[in-house]
Amino acid sequence: MSTLRSALLFLLSLCCDPVTAAAPLRVAAFKVDVTPPLGTPLCDALCPPASEIVDPLSARGIVLVADDQPIVLCAVDWVGIGNGGYDAWRSAIAKAAGTDPSRVAVHCLHQHDAPGCDFEAEELLAQQGLSGACFHVAFAHQAIDRVATAVREARDRLQLVTHVGVGVGRVEGVASNRRVMGPDGKVKFVRYSSCKDEKIRAEPEGVIDPDCRLISFWDGDRAIASVTYYTTHPQSYYGAGGVSADFVGMARSLREKALPDAMHVHFNGASGNVTAGKYNDGSREMRPVLAERLAAGMQKAWENTKKFPIAATDIGWRTVAVALPPRDTLDEGELKAVLTDSKAVVRDRVRAARDLAWLRRCRAGHKIELSCLKLGPTYVVHMPGELFVEYQLAAEKLKPDTIVCMAAYGDYGPGYIGTSIAYGQGGYETSRVSRVAPEVEAVLLGGLAELLQ
Repeated sequence: MSTLRSALLFLLSLCCDPVTAAAPLRVAAFKVDVTPPLGTPLCDALCPPASEIVDPLSARGIVLVADDQPIVLCAVDWVGIGNGGYDAWRSAIAKAAGTDPSRVAVHCLHQHDAPGCDFEAEELLAQQGLSGACFHVAFAHQAIDRVATAVREARDRLQLVTHVGVGVGRVEGVASNRRVMGPDGKVKFVRYSSCKDEKIRAEPEGVIDPDCRLISFWDGDRAIASVTYYTTHPQSYYGAGGVSADFVGMARSLREKALPDAMHVHFNGASGNVTAGKYNDGSREMRPVLAERLAAGMQKAWENTKKFPIAATDIGWRTVAVALPPRDTLDEGELKAVLTDSKAVVRDRVRAARDLAWLRRCRAGHKIELSCLKLGPTYVVHMPGELFVEYQLAAEKLKPDTIVCMAAYGDYGPGYIGTSIAYGQGGYETSRVSRVAPEVEAVLLGGLAELLQ
């Protein structure tokens, strides 16, 4: 009897040995409504204010727990969250999750019929009697509180993750490069999100990343969450005051109906120079068509998923802080003159406030954190601004033997981030609205190499 008892105790000790047993990975998903009230400025005052709710907006994501500092990934159906707004979102989520802000990634999907958030720009506007001109300030704080509450509650329902799935699916007839190049190496046409000119639509797709990538979290055979990444501006039609998550939100909803037991989270990739313009004439009928095409790519990625066992020890998180160089066209004196000009168009004053907020952060030595989540053999890179797709393709080349996902539209402060050569080629992004200098390419490529080394 004593021999049998000793054997059982020995076997039990092997099962429970904290040194040899791999710690489990746990996850919880969250989702909250962040639909703004009617009258809210949309797209940083570039679009008419909200006059109707076409479909609701959400902030959703996952909380990953592999050690004593959780990781939070959050995707928001807003146009952009930048500067002080980005700091506020990350800080509130980190506090709710019991982690450090450096382990929180917040990204927007960049729908245009949606609000933005930049508390530093708001402060500058408020000093000129224009509080709320850029976004609904009280609602922005409410949205942050809602998300923080959802994250805090998610920690009470963490689920075991035994496997992670990874899949890739080709998306047909959605993305195209906005910059149609001519034989002289300059931008010949700008192919916006919607394009009625058949001649411009007939031009080649150009440089894109055509694949939807999917990461799924499983407890045995039960899917807990599906997280997708696809690279394009998400606009079908916009600018009439109808709040909407647009075709990316519609595609996400289609997948929710197909797989109702899993949380569906979607991130937008490096799509600063990628739109649906080749395939979208701007008609209302095209929104569901684009949604179905994207949903089909998401489904392919799901069907192509390969699962592998995962434990907490297979999770890695790395950050790199980089100082992005401000564009030399940003002149503080000129920006202040526009901002304080009571006769100037409000939209121009809002733009000046956002430019000035970014410029001052740069001059104060502010750095932006790039981050990378390692899930076994798979990597997810988190990047700022309206990043050109070339950065995403560069990241993929750094890890050619595995799948690299990218979420852009993190800190929205820098605006468009082109490649070095793009600044001399013309086009909308780099000739008009980028807030960073051409030297940004070397900075970000160095950061990517460090993240993915």
